[in-house]
Amino acid sequence: MPTPTTVAAAPAPNAHYVRLGGHEAVVQLVDAFYRAMDTRADAAVIRAMHEPDLSATRRVLVSYLSEWMGGPRQYTPERGAPMLRRRHQPFDIDASARDAWMACMRQAMDEIGVEPGLRAELDAAFWKVADFIRNTEAKPFPTPPTRTDRS
Repeated sequence: MPTPTTVAAAPAPNAHYVRLGGHEAVVQLVDAFYRAMDTRADAAVIRAMHEPDLSATRRVLVSYLSEWMGGPRQYTPERGAPMLRRRHQPFDIDASARDAWMACMRQAMDEIGVEPGLRAELDAAFWKVADFIRNTEAKPFPTPPTRTDRS
């Protein structure tokens, strides 16, 4: 008589990576993000936190976002656990820096045409990460403010 076996179900993958369009879409998002950072006046402070040549930074962000959105695990095997707060600790990141980062990411999502439902999910997730990284002010808002503009 066969003995019952327990099959552990794999965790449900985060479909953001697939819904966005996979690797090429992540590359497009990152490219649009850094274009926004290079051109937005409100992003000058966060652009100054980066090297003039963004080639390596782009590769790292593509790798990180791909894994974070449920795609291939490339970031962690290459760079270790993200430890985002620790990696960003050398920089003064306040609410205005967080908001500038969010404005660049929102512009990037608009530029590449992220569908509205996915865009809302990513916006909320990006907000949590961006707010978590802040290191110079008290956190007055536990949730993202209602978005009233297209910045």
